[in-house]
Amino acid sequence: MPNNMTPAVPKYDVKIHSIRPEGSCRATASVNVYGDFAVRGIKIMEGSKGLFISMPSYKAGNGEYKDICFPCTKEAKAEFDKTVLGAYQQALTQGQTAAQKQESPTQQQEQGQPVMGGM
Repeated sequence: MPNNMTPAVPKYDVKIHSIRPEGSCRATASVNVYGDFAVRGIKIMEGSKGLFISMPSYKAGNGEYKDICFPCTKEAKAEFDKTVLGAYQQALTQGQTAAQKQESPTQQQEQGQPVMGGM
């Protein structure tokens, strides 16, 4: 590879943590931006209009919450939110697939499959 070319780094690398099936906070996430800047404490929230992203924030002296870090343009926010929500949906899908692969012993017995016991 020529010296002036660097390997492509994804714009956003999203990790989904602590998925919760109930409540307003559905999951937390960490996002690495271009491999140079990481944001932790992002929340995937369920509101009356559906899922939305809540950035890490602090409570100001007037009681208002202020985001600590945030996308600076409307377009950047839309792309960021879409990427994080897409990773959340993918994590949910992967979780459902893994759950379907792990059948309970009762289901295995009903299907005539041997059940492995633990010691």
